[in-house]
Amino acid sequence: MTRTWRARVAAGAALLLVPGVLSVAAPASAQTTGADTGAADEAVAAAKRQAPVKIGTGGWQVLTTANVKDGGDKVSTPGYATKDWLPVRTDDEGAPGTEINALVQNGKCPEVFYSDNMRKCFGYVDKLGPVTTAPFKDPWWYRTDFTPAFNRGQHAKLTIPGIVGEGDVWVNGTQIAGKDLVSGAFATHTFDVTKLLKPGKNTLAVKVYPNDPKTMYTVDTVDWGQLPPDNNTGIQFAPRLQVSDALTGDNAHVVQANAADMSSSSLTVKVDVTNNAPTAQTGEVAATVTPPGGGGRPIVVKQTVKVPAGSKQTVAFTPEKFRALKIDRPKLWWPYSMGDQPLYGLSTSVSQDGVVSTTSHDTFGIRTVNSRLVGRSPQLPQGARQFGINGRDFVFRGGGYAPDLFLRYDRADVAHQIALIKSLGLNGIRLEGHDMPQDFYDQADRAGLLIIGGFLCCDAWQPEDAAKLTDRDYRIMHDSAYGIGQRERNHPSVFNYGWSDNEPVPRQESETLKAFKAADFDVPLVASAEYKSTPALGVSGEKEGPYDWVPPTYWYSQNYSKKDDSRTNAGGAWGFASEQSAGHTVPTLDSLKRFLSPEEQNKLWTDPAYNQYHANFESGHGGYAFGTLYTLDKSISERYGKWDSLESYVKLAQLANYENTRSQFESFLHHSTDKKNPATGVVYWQLNKGWPTLLWSLYNNDGDQAGSFYGAKKANKPLHALYGYDTGTVTVDNLGAGHQGGVSVRAKVYDTAGKVLDEQTADGISLGSQAVKTGVLKPKVPAETKAPAKAQTYFVELQVTQGGKVVDRNVYWMSTQKDVVDWAKTLEGPDGAQPQATMSQYADLQALRDLPKSTVSAKASTRSAPGPNGDDTVTTVTVTNTSKTPAVGFFLRADVRRGTADGREASGDNQLARATWDDNDITLWPGQSQTLTVTYKAADLRGAVPVVSVDGFNTGRIVVGAAGHGHHDGQGAALAPQIEGTRE
Repeated sequence: MTRTWRARVAAGAALLLVPGVLSVAAPASAQTTGADTGAADEAVAAAKRQAPVKIGTGGWQVLTTANVKDGGDKVSTPGYATKDWLPVRTDDEGAPGTEINALVQNGKCPEVFYSDNMRKCFGYVDKLGPVTTAPFKDPWWYRTDFTPAFNRGQHAKLTIPGIVGEGDVWVNGTQIAGKDLVSGAFATHTFDVTKLLKPGKNTLAVKVYPNDPKTMYTVDTVDWGQLPPDNNTGIQFAPRLQVSDALTGDNAHVVQANAADMSSSSLTVKVDVTNNAPTAQTGEVAATVTPPGGGGRPIVVKQTVKVPAGSKQTVAFTPEKFRALKIDRPKLWWPYSMGDQPLYGLSTSVSQDGVVSTTSHDTFGIRTVNSRLVGRSPQLPQGARQFGINGRDFVFRGGGYAPDLFLRYDRADVAHQIALIKSLGLNGIRLEGHDMPQDFYDQADRAGLLIIGGFLCCDAWQPEDAAKLTDRDYRIMHDSAYGIGQRERNHPSVFNYGWSDNEPVPRQESETLKAFKAADFDVPLVASAEYKSTPALGVSGEKEGPYDWVPPTYWYSQNYSKKDDSRTNAGGAWGFASEQSAGHTVPTLDSLKRFLSPEEQNKLWTDPAYNQYHANFESGHGGYAFGTLYTLDKSISERYGKWDSLESYVKLAQLANYENTRSQFESFLHHSTDKKNPATGVVYWQLNKGWPTLLWSLYNNDGDQAGSFYGAKKANKPLHALYGYDTGTVTVDNLGAGHQGGVSVRAKVYDTAGKVLDEQTADGISLGSQAVKTGVLKPKVPAETKAPAKAQTYFVELQVTQGGKVVDRNVYWMSTQKDVVDWAKTLEGPDGAQPQATMSQYADLQALRDLPKSTVSAKASTRSAPGPNGDDTVTTVTVTNTSKTPAVGFFLRADVRRGTADGREASGDNQLARATWDDNDITLWPGQSQTLTVTYKAADLRGAVPVVSVDGFNTGRIVVGAAGHGHHDGQGAALAPQIEGTRE
């Protein structure tokens, strides 16, 4: 069967087209019944073969040029001997990755993320700049053999989607481009390689020059962790090859114009058609828009186009000419917390005389992003950035996402991280300077997760002196923006893009805006992540910082620096905070033991001034030095008291991280209804890291979810009650998609002995989606005290019930001696606003160390719950405070672990770190129970039996079997199961 016959069948099967009308029929040759089913399947496969293909998916050979005497003319020749080269498997993007990745794959540094092994293996870098360590100072060769479906008379185009560094590109012994052109991580370039390709084996070789983030428009890790000594030099995105006949179609996409009330959407489909022949060519361009979920009839349109010799022409299908492209009552894409995520399909083809030359396949979502400035105030004279989707405002709540430290893309890991992000209740992420492979955006589209895109700070993307920039710099900026726009424009998850700390210089901005417009990348653009502006884009309405420890009350402040118009490090809950956090986060003890050496573990609790390798390269403390945990440790010591072991330090750190991440997110919800100075969004800095970390994370790279995770998760529960530190009142919010009625809130105040000091209830609360209601209750709490008067520690418990069921329990531990920030020194000191708080007084919570001992019981059971991969497992554990005295069970944490048949823990590292809990780090009073649910992969048990451990701040540790039903009270006594929220 010839290629032409298959292509003709494909054309008939997919593209029976009538201009401007719906097509529902298919030709007889394409019917999928009886004996024709196989032919139809083959036809579809043939059509897909006309789409671009990734090169190198079978593997690459990589080696430093220091060990290669030959030049590109030989290295890029098929059959070149690579016996001593490093064989490299591609990642799920189809790319070979960085130089360090090549070495690690070949066993050069086992356990590269453990302790400081990366430094021992590859050297140490303590600042951004050129590569300084061997063997990375020299260029490296990347080569791969490929066998394209290419015949004489066809045409071939090779696309290089960017290089981390710069590159000379060679094909079959001939250089097709040099590093002067091929420079930048996202600058996409396409080359005609028709005359170089041949049937059979071909070779692509790229000489990759070392990345210098200070002079090249690439990627780096700023101060987010340790810098990889190769500066991420390598190939992050797979090169692509498009084989075609005389006409090549590419750049297919949809531009949508939606009615203000979203009652209709007018779609324009665009396809670029290039004539590769020396004479004018006539062809047919076709497009099919498929409704979400296969429901309804596809919209199929086509038109004939004549393209002059050697030229490119954009073919547009407009709703004015093709009325079917105006869709009434479209299915709208929403963030997952506001609605569904229907995705339309777009397929295109370019053909001549019924023979398909090229095809494309993509998805898109119909939605409108709204952006404006609201709430002018002394803090934000021109207002705060407010975003909306489909005409509905919302409070953005997200985190800063970091890719793998070596830029290795793992589709399954991304899926797990997205599940964690949604478990956190966050509605989005921020990508600063690390634009991702298409699969990442596809997954975010399907998950309903919003993405803030943007350029990096602190390197070449943020030029200090525009006079030093050249035309080449601006060309790379333009080409990078065009590549970014092409990659992200069809994705409804990407809802804005902008610059980081500084606004762009004038020509940088104009080149970027011009490129985005040419790419039809139409999302709101923001001039800076700080409160800065440009003439074209206006005021950003955003602010940054702090980045180091501040008390929970800090987030509720309205203070700002009158000396700093950028509003940097004035992190209270007002405006749109593009990045901020309270600094270091401490993983669980299980996780710490996976990546810290015994010496590092010892330093963690004995030496706060020690520069932890898994923080970052900055020693010292104060200012922008984050390599030590000194500021966090001082706050823990002052507020909770000194620790005496690694275990006690980790427990105290969990408390500190929990209350702070909860306060950060809750404060922005609490203040979102302030019309004079509204809080419109907050990005926690950072969500994750590309390696194990002690700095800025809500979950660790092993999946571990520590106190920071559960504090943030508590704040972002769909139906939630929170306590406002500033007003002492209770706020209720509904962060889900549907209306919530019949809601009741109960507030109880306890002393540390368990005595109820106050109890209040509010009933009949009704909330629409994304609604926030303040002032629901005002619990009576003990009066504030001043040192040296004795401080009193107390608890505030909030319970939300609906239909007689407790749907949210939120417990605060507080002191009558409050945290007091010295705002003058914090915001307006001699060095400007600081990324941490200068304290006049720390809250005194040391009475928590003297809580009476509490006893708890647990019962657990496990069932199979097949998920997308068919192997999800769900374990439920009901935890009950069984104390006979009024002793609180404080900060109870459950973990599912690998165990033995008799219900004991297996030896060694037995925690299922990637298991996802619906709640954790809970607090219960005697008689109260809470059922926790955890989901995980059965394969993670590694054949063991699941058991659940429960450990609390003032309880003993218990372990209960979970294979069937297990029950343990910590003393061996059998207990009747308790009903949640009741008392014995």
